[in-house]
Amino acid sequence: MNPRIVILGGAESGTGAAVLARKKGFDVFVSDSGKISDKYKDVLLHNDIRYEEGGHSEGNCLNADEVIKSPGIPDDNSLLLKIRNRGTPIISEIEFAARFTKAVKVCITGSNGKTTTSTLAYHILKKAGLNVGLAGNVGQSFAGQVAEKKHDYYVLELSSFQLDHMYNFKADVAVIMNITEDHLDRYNWNFQNYVDSKFRIIQNMTGKDYFIYGADDKVLHEEINKRNTPASVIPFSLHSTYQRNGAYVKNNELVINIKSKKIKISMENYSLLGRHNLYNSMAAGIISRVFDIRKDIIKESLSEFRGIEHRLEFVTKVHGIEFYNDSKATNVNSTWFALESMTKPVIWIVGGLDKGNDYSALKDLVKSKVKAIVCLGTNNKKILKEFTPIVPVLKEATSAEEAVHTSYYLGVPGDIVLLSPACASFDMFKNYEDRGTQFKRAVYNL
Repeated sequence: MNPRIVILGGAESGTGAAVLARKKGFDVFVSDSGKISDKYKDVLLHNDIRYEEGGHSEGNCLNADEVIKSPGIPDDNSLLLKIRNRGTPIISEIEFAARFTKAVKVCITGSNGKTTTSTLAYHILKKAGLNVGLAGNVGQSFAGQVAEKKHDYYVLELSSFQLDHMYNFKADVAVIMNITEDHLDRYNWNFQNYVDSKFRIIQNMTGKDYFIYGADDKVLHEEINKRNTPASVIPFSLHSTYQRNGAYVKNNELVINIKSKKIKISMENYSLLGRHNLYNSMAAGIISRVFDIRKDIIKESLSEFRGIEHRLEFVTKVHGIEFYNDSKATNVNSTWFALESMTKPVIWIVGGLDKGNDYSALKDLVKSKVKAIVCLGTNNKKILKEFTPIVPVLKEATSAEEAVHTSYYLGVPGDIVLLSPACASFDMFKNYEDRGTQFKRAVYNL
């Protein structure tokens, strides 16, 4: 009798895992508490995979040999608790897919910057001619690509929720960009639990592997000294402290020095805004040099890369007012980098589902750069209390359209309207993509 795998969640990762499991001969069942989209239903039906939607039936879910869970399902879910009590292993799609590929895995995590860094690293590796896939928390599912595409390399963006259920998985190259308070509601409001989750990315590494980290991040700097890994450890920093081994910025040049080889890349034609993107470029540059990719390919990639949607994305200029969509900024640290990169007066659209935010870190930037705030959330009390003493104009909006119109009428030529919410989107929108898309649509309709 074939082993039975139950997959909880019927979206991108769950459907990809189901297809791979079916191809490998497992008895597969997919269960989703909500509605499965027609796109994924078609895939399941095409591959003769049984599924249910609108709720989990225990009769179909508790008799599994192994369970693959969507990263969006919290560990205290009642069904998961019953599964765990039966001693049934619960793993992530990433853990499962890795069993069936010998590809080199470049794994990137962090509270901020992981999507841009992953996408940029993928862009460089692909430009260099490598047979590479982009997966994990971005792009098509890792399991789906292992089932269908057989890449030699994968760049995997990994969230803490995915890492939580990875046990035997091993990264060949692991990157932690930074660690700031985020998702504490999923970690018993204990920051160290979240930190430990991020560091699962280096588990099982060997002396042949590489661990790359942001040395300017205070938490990372302290945690590195507590942990040992046999992998080669390579830091990146805006300062030239790490000249012997690592990456840094000096005299408007990105310097990468690993494997006893130093290269310098002028940042003059660099296409991305902000200090945070220098960190992203350094991390992607080190990854590239691990695979001995030539300087000219890295340089050309940095000059042509336009970033990702919803991350400090320039939308358009209307009557001299510039609009930027940074909807992917779902925590305070990410918004800090967005505000820090602004060089003109800002009308800041902020708010959403607060995950325990401490806005005090933003106060100095807000005082010096923000002329008005438009709150876009169902509960704005915390934001209003924090910033009313230092910002002369604060308004509230109940839709992306209202937020855009309010911001536009508060602005004058030379201003910037910045959507950088510092909060999750689920109070008013499906997700951050929906929030950003509605924002852009409203801007184009001005």
